[in-house]
Amino acid sequence: MKKFAVFALAAITALGAAAQKDVMKRIEEIGKNDNQSMELMKTLTGRFGGRPIGSNAYDNARDWAAAQLKDWGYDVKLEKAGELGVGFNRDHWEGRMYGDENEVLHFITPSYTVGTNGKAAGHVLAEPRTTQEFNNIKSRLKGAWVLVDGESGGWPLLHNDTIAAKRKAIIARNDSLAKINGRKSPDQIPDDQKPDMTTPGLFYDEMVDAGVLGFIQSAPVPLRGLYDRDVVKGNLDFNHLPAVPDIKLDEDQFARIKHYVKQRKNIILEFDIRNHFRMGPVPYHNVVATLKGSKKPDEYIIMGAHLDAYDVATGATDDGTGTVGLLEAARILSKAGAKPDRTIIFILFAGEEFGLLGSEAWVNQHPDLLPKISNMFNRDGAPFPYVAFAAPKSMTKEFEPVAESMRRAYPDFDFVIEEYTPRATPKKAGSHDGTTFQVKGIPQLNMNEWNDVHGHDFSYWEIWHTERDGMNRAIPEYQEQAATALALMLLQSANASKQFPRNEVYTDAPAK
Repeated sequence: MKKFAVFALAAITALGAAAQKDVMKRIEEIGKNDNQSMELMKTLTGRFGGRPIGSNAYDNARDWAAAQLKDWGYDVKLEKAGELGVGFNRDHWEGRMYGDENEVLHFITPSYTVGTNGKAAGHVLAEPRTTQEFNNIKSRLKGAWVLVDGESGGWPLLHNDTIAAKRKAIIARNDSLAKINGRKSPDQIPDDQKPDMTTPGLFYDEMVDAGVLGFIQSAPVPLRGLYDRDVVKGNLDFNHLPAVPDIKLDEDQFARIKHYVKQRKNIILEFDIRNHFRMGPVPYHNVVATLKGSKKPDEYIIMGAHLDAYDVATGATDDGTGTVGLLEAARILSKAGAKPDRTIIFILFAGEEFGLLGSEAWVNQHPDLLPKISNMFNRDGAPFPYVAFAAPKSMTKEFEPVAESMRRAYPDFDFVIEEYTPRATPKKAGSHDGTTFQVKGIPQLNMNEWNDVHGHDFSYWEIWHTERDGMNRAIPEYQEQAATALALMLLQSANASKQFPRNEVYTDAPAK
């Protein structure tokens, strides 16, 4: 009887292994021959575009993604991750210079900054650095566009009480040095007596009160646009928003305009910026889709990406490639009929770009699940394929079937399994949602994706939060390969013989 039981168990195990192999084969075939990655990308970037939380675009993309996952058979929930004091929507923007010089202007505005309320045309002034300079131009500030100093890194000018106090201190020092230096030329002034000539917007509040149209700052190309931290982090309401636009202008055009101002040329700048706000509070949600495990439903594999994206472009690579990779992997698993041993949870996080808001909310809302998470996969910010996976030392052989399937389906991409080198648990979260899980001691082993295998000349810093993060930077062959790899890796991880041993991931994790 005992021999029969052993034989029966071996037979069941063999059948299970054969079924697993059949599902992996179907995943391989669907990923290779019926891959929908770029169709999903076309919808995400074309119909919704940039997707900061608090925008209608984010809400619409959220609802679309949830509907797709439901159609594929997943249990889907929208989990509130937080709320903003106001929401923000971006529409058309354009600008031009006319008068003695004529030119179409190349510029952007950061998210959560105000628009122009129609076309706004006015003369141009350079910002003052001392009280005397401010008084000299005070009568001309109304209806003027003001060129401010410093180079933009994508952030708008701050407008809170703390920065106002710092500006006043700089003005006081500049005023004092102006009296000491008198009419000396800059090369005659010792370094310790030089005034501050780079901090932008020293007279920000005074210029707003005087009636300026807005502020313009030099910015390198490609233009980068982030968000107004005083609005978002300060959680300002609809009645306490900044009063004037904050424009980041192509550095070459800025230099020419500043030169024209110095020459006292007759130039007029006209902008039409349609930035609009929503009454708050405006909630934002994570999209959470679950495929329940058939044998170990209370153990979990997490697949994450962030759905939100900056909106000076369409967020195709940061993080459209992650969103689409997650969605297509989920679709492939569903179509292949996958029935994983462990539960797979797909999470499209909200608010990553504003500080990992969605992932932190999910971790805080589900403390009971954290000890049972085997691994958290995260895809963010690069349109590259997967070429390797570093597995825990005791589990490398278990992931060879994934490598074999990937090499068979995509022979141009050599996919290998390596041994992971453990490291200390990080003390604080970093630059992506995966780090929110790492600080909790949860394994967060990703496949290697930072490899432009076929030489498409992709530059991450060219697209990072810039006007160039569009669909033309999302490389189709890479997206299709990555989605297939994700589907295979998620299934293999869910069906692994054990949870990823945390002491093989983090050197300071206790051994089990």
